[in-house]
Amino acid sequence: MIDDEILNKYLEAGKIAKECREFAAGKVKVGAKILDVVVESEQKILSMDAGIAFPLNISLNEAAAHDTASPGDERVFKAGDVVKVDLGVHIDGYIADTAVTVDLGKNDLLVEASKAALHAAIDMVRPGVRTGQIGAAVQAEIESRGYRPVANLTGHGLGQYLLHGIPTIPNVGMQGGTELEEGMVFAIEPFASTGSGIVSDASRTEIYSQISSRQIRLPSARKLMKKVAERNSLPFSRHWYYEEKSDLAIAQLVKQNILRGYPVLHDVPGSLVSQAEHTMIVTNDGCIVTTV
Repeated sequence: MIDDEILNKYLEAGKIAKECREFAAGKVKVGAKILDVVVESEQKILSMDAGIAFPLNISLNEAAAHDTASPGDERVFKAGDVVKVDLGVHIDGYIADTAVTVDLGKNDLLVEASKAALHAAIDMVRPGVRTGQIGAAVQAEIESRGYRPVANLTGHGLGQYLLHGIPTIPNVGMQGGTELEEGMVFAIEPFASTGSGIVSDASRTEIYSQISSRQIRLPSARKLMKKVAERNSLPFSRHWYYEEKSDLAIAQLVKQNILRGYPVLHDVPGSLVSQAEHTMIVTNDGCIVTTV
């Protein structure tokens, strides 16, 4: 069970996340700069007295997740792009994670596949259901429309300042899995792909998080870590703290296993991936979806 104070923080985070998701999605237009959408959308979160749980993800076409604006990013949205807008909001560390796909081409069925899979999954959420059953429902909806679910991306449990915990919610069917219990908080995020249905690391890395703490010699790295420590291990964007020697500092901190990088995750070149995501809290007879 979740006490009322914590429940209200989850609900408030969800309400803000919904508004900011719609704001960000509305900014995605042909010719708009990705950097402008990211900056304006993240400022929107902060203006609502909430925290940014992770950098706004703007992932294009075959990229499924973990992309965001780089410092001085000149990329613009183009006709035909399939744009995943994935954002996280927190109130005192209690997180709402939500995503939508904006189609700048003619990919209605692909977008529908991930949305329908998400709705089917939500309809199944209640105590006693196993996550493998939810994965089977996601897979069936996506495959019925002629696409592949991304098998190596999953939904994930949420906690205070915790983005990826138990349970893991697969996007394909499996035997067993975690049995859902009242009070669990998690995000379900189906991905539908025209490609292989398997994502791998791209060369681009814009998002990092702190994974350990130790003494640091490099002055620029010490300076960076003073800022990063305020994140309470939540991910940050390279462009947030960009200045002279900051990239060198990040490289050193990754080498020392103090920071972890999250490369862009992409399917095969030329493919298209859609995503839909909501956060929910399991109740005694179903769930509360916080981000609708």
